[in-house]
Amino acid sequence: MQTTLFKLLTIVFLFVGLPVQAGSAVQGSVRHLSVASSINPVTASFITEQINFANQNTDAAILIEIDTPGGLDTAMREIIQAELNSVIPVIVYIAPQGARAASAGTLITLAADFAAMAPGTNIGAAHPVAIGAGKQADSTMMEKAENDAAAYARSLAQKRGRNRDWAEQAVRESVSISAQEALELSVIDLVADDTGHLLKQLDGYKYIRDGKALTFQSDAVVLQPVEMNWRQNILNALSNPNIAYLLMMLGVIGIFFEISQPGVIFPGAIGAIAILLALFAFSSLPINYVGVLLIVVAIILFILEVTVTSYGMLAIGGLIAMTFGSLMLIDSSEPYLQISRAIIAATVIVSAGFFLFATGMVVRTQRRPVTSGQEGMVGEVGRALEPIDGNGKVFVHGEYWQACSAQPIAAETPIEVIRVMDGLKLEVKGIEPEEV
Repeated sequence: MQTTLFKLLTIVFLFVGLPVQAGSAVQGSVRHLSVASSINPVTASFITEQINFANQNTDAAILIEIDTPGGLDTAMREIIQAELNSVIPVIVYIAPQGARAASAGTLITLAADFAAMAPGTNIGAAHPVAIGAGKQADSTMMEKAENDAAAYARSLAQKRGRNRDWAEQAVRESVSISAQEALELSVIDLVADDTGHLLKQLDGYKYIRDGKALTFQSDAVVLQPVEMNWRQNILNALSNPNIAYLLMMLGVIGIFFEISQPGVIFPGAIGAIAILLALFAFSSLPINYVGVLLIVVAIILFILEVTVTSYGMLAIGGLIAMTFGSLMLIDSSEPYLQISRAIIAATVIVSAGFFLFATGMVVRTQRRPVTSGQEGMVGEVGRALEPIDGNGKVFVHGEYWQACSAQPIAAETPIEVIRVMDGLKLEVKGIEPEEV
């Protein structure tokens, strides 16, 4: 009993003796994310999920290390909403050296409680880009999008006490600045060489929650690296335009092979899976459906080459349609959304070669003489078992047959089958031994 009471008193004194600092963040771990890709639905889901987990675990802060050329507006706004609604402070760090936070990455950085950059990095160029066929030419829609993005950037900078004028310029004029310039213009809070240096500098920085100024203390925090799981890594890789394009072409080849050679099954199954994965990837990419239709037309032309005698004209038309369709498939001027020209050239050449080879094999198969069934008996050579003067018996293909001939045939004379008559009777003719 005395031992138990002693333990309880010890615990009470330990808790009483702990230093309690009013207006300070909870000490503990800092969840550290690294995002080095475009801002797409997968990265948005990963970041928002981790911000929510960090808040549930009452971590000291969450650190998002970012290197991005930009991304989708919807994905960007999902991340920013999670940042603005986070109870714990959100740190956005543009790193490593040589990294950038362009377009959507700029606004994500502006929305953070603490914004930092590594030396040799840059931020800016946040002008909205039209997505979808025909939108490039719609000046009214572009003006609306620009005004909306400029107001959004300005409001984020105002909320976090950053340079509102520069935030608007980044959208309207696509300006981009270095880390040191961003620090001098009050776009970011500090420049740090690495995450350790960053956390040391942030110790004692203030941030606002519910109108109260809180102090971030980093002297006892521990970085907790968090990475995407295997499912998120796969889905993020699928959002790459080059991989999405290759999946689509693989699916098309698989389906075509299954159509041209029914019953193989495996290529058709792989093709169907690849098409579905490509459709998922296209949901996060600006697809020009004219390009998709041109690729479909190319496949139709390759299939028609099997049944229509065009002397290669249909195949050439299919090759041209596939080339232009591939070039038009992604409807965006952003370089990171473009399909590599080298990949397009290699894929079109390999695909065209496969289609031509497959159609050639089908044509040769169709023209090959029949070697089975009744039709396969025509041209077979055997011998007469008895004299044939109108009718008689012959031995052909390891079997005995009733036969007839327009000319008399002596017994044991070599014969050749001319045709198979009704009732499984053969019409034959005699041949010279040297012809056998």
